[in-house]
Amino acid sequence: MSDQIQPWPVVKQGNRSHPVPALQHLLRAHGGTVRPDGVFGCETDAEVRAFQQAAGLVVDGIVGPRTWSAIIEQVAPGSTGEAVRGVQEEFRFRNLSGDPDKGLPVDGVFGPQTTSAVRGFQQALGLPVDGVVGPVIWRALVSGMFSL
Repeated sequence: MSDQIQPWPVVKQGNRSHPVPALQHLLRAHGGTVRPDGVFGCETDAEVRAFQQAAGLVVDGIVGPRTWSAIIEQVAPGSTGEAVRGVQEEFRFRNLSGDPDKGLPVDGVFGPQTTSAVRGFQQALGLPVDGVVGPVIWRALVSGMFSL
């Protein structure tokens, strides 16, 4: 099913909500200080531009396929940090219970709950189930697959 995964989303200043919190956590993983509030405002724009400059990308403040591909970090069971928080934000976005206490905690620790969520997502996509969040899983997450 990996050939049916939606393309990387285009995110820019003015966007709110999904997948902005995950992007903000990824910016923090690369040394940014933006607060992950889900609002792509001036501070997020400045940090995206700084990241693009440092990564040798076109500096336009628009997060498209090239910026996403450069900013994501592979995470796996045992990983910790802001990139893990980004993954966890994506699963929180998919929490349909309406009760934030029942969703995956955004604690930056790739423990058993995060592993289970990732493995279930991989299985739903028909991909090899290894619990690792690499480029294909990141793309599926931030593109909004399996969200309502």
